[in-house]
Amino acid sequence: MLKMNHLSKVYRTHLIETHALRDFSIHVREGEFVAVTGPSGSGKTTFLNIAGLLEEFTGGEFLLDGVSVRGMNDDARSKLRNEKIGFIFQGFNLIPDLNLFDNVDVPLRYRGFGAAERKRRIEEALGRVGLSARVKHYPSELSGGQQQRVAIARALAGSPRILLADEPTGNLDTQMARGVMELLENLHREGATIIMVTHDPELAARAQRNVHVIDGQVVDIAAEPRMRGLGVVVPSAQHAAQA
Repeated sequence: MLKMNHLSKVYRTHLIETHALRDFSIHVREGEFVAVTGPSGSGKTTFLNIAGLLEEFTGGEFLLDGVSVRGMNDDARSKLRNEKIGFIFQGFNLIPDLNLFDNVDVPLRYRGFGAAERKRRIEEALGRVGLSARVKHYPSELSGGQQQRVAIARALAGSPRILLADEPTGNLDTQMARGVMELLENLHREGATIIMVTHDPELAARAQRNVHVIDGQVVDIAAEPRMRGLGVVVPSAQHAAQA
């Protein structure tokens, strides 16, 4: 689903050269739920931005759903991003002047779906996150946990091949965070491929597999044994180390 081999990302100014990613390799298979962890400044955000086709990389290979993204122009990257990727941000990124229905509708309009298809997708997505009765409400009328559910619905409505979650519970209290994580786990059980960046080891432990990043490199990949009890096939340690 997502494959990066020996990826590098270098930021350059006329005085400084900063290596954000170094020889970065990761393979996320279809249907996996992977948590990416690491200290501040380790390269997690750079990895997520490249995975989401929001930034270009300097060297190496990156395939998304079997498609190499190296050398793609902006239009091709935008098209691939809109078709393949759903984003869940820490800050929700909802439009305050639009109700829930219209917030979920915005990316679907960019995809060019007809009105009837958009309505079907919006209602289905809001139903999956338990907000069918609030389609006419505005973000300010919702709790933080409910706003994050709207953000997840917006990501799901486009039927993405992969969900990228950037600290999805970072702005939530413990109870709301638990509800959002349960929703992500349910989506994973239904077959969703999820990559979640988090600094919280308790949340990371609920993913199927953990990838730890330090100084722009993957330094540890570990499967979560508890997922075996959920009927999920977990790669062996040797297999995971080759990801």
